[in-house]
Amino acid sequence: MSNTILRLFMSDPLPDPSRDPSPATDGGPGHLTPSPEPAAPEPRQLKVLRLLVTTLMVVMILGVVVIVGLLVTRLTADRTPPLPETVSLPDGARAQAVTMGPGWYAVVTEDQRILIFDADTGALRQSIQID
Repeated sequence: MSNTILRLFMSDPLPDPSRDPSPATDGGPGHLTPSPEPAAPEPRQLKVLRLLVTTLMVVMILGVVVIVGLLVTRLTADRTPPLPETVSLPDGARAQAVTMGPGWYAVVTEDQRILIFDADTGALRQSIQID
């Protein structure tokens, strides 16, 4: 048994071309070209793995295309709400802040009032004094 193990460690890991039992064709003086061996059929597991990797690649490419498309369409869209052209405030009132809701917009003035206007007509709907 120890001789077998010793032979395994002492053997040359590279095959010697002069002792190669495969048939060779003569490519000229002093030149040996091995003949091509027929390709072995792929194992079924390798075919399944190749299909999974290809499917993953296609899904990842489609995902990147979808993400880029969403970014382009979302970032280029005009997302500002429609604002009125003019707002007529009562005399002496100066705007400090503006907010909007469905069908109305509100202006907070420097004299601590909230003026709520109709979004369609621009008419003052309500005035609230802040204490």
